[in-house]
Amino acid sequence: MQCHHCQKNSEVGDRVGRRETCAHCGWDLHVCYNCQHYDKSSYNECRETQADRVLEKEKSNFCDYFSPSQGDKKPGKDSTLDAKAKLAALFKK
Repeated sequence: MQCHHCQKNSEVGDRVGRRETCAHCGWDLHVCYNCQHYDKSSYNECRETQADRVLEKEKSNFCDYFSPSQGDKKPGKDSTLDAKAKLAALFKK
């Protein structure tokens, strides 16, 4: 699992406890930004429709649907803006 704060890989099991922290930087690991369901473009920024709303996505929470993400989920990374920029560059004369 990649830590959202330092972008380094942390060894975790299938379940990440609410109080687990990154071995490299000490930040919480059980946070929305580290979850596979986190999606900035989704309602409440979560693809899991039954999950409770979490306002502070960078802090540890009690979400039962948390599942460690394997990819880069750094906050602020917006794939739609990247795609639009690439299209504009492609069709630019």
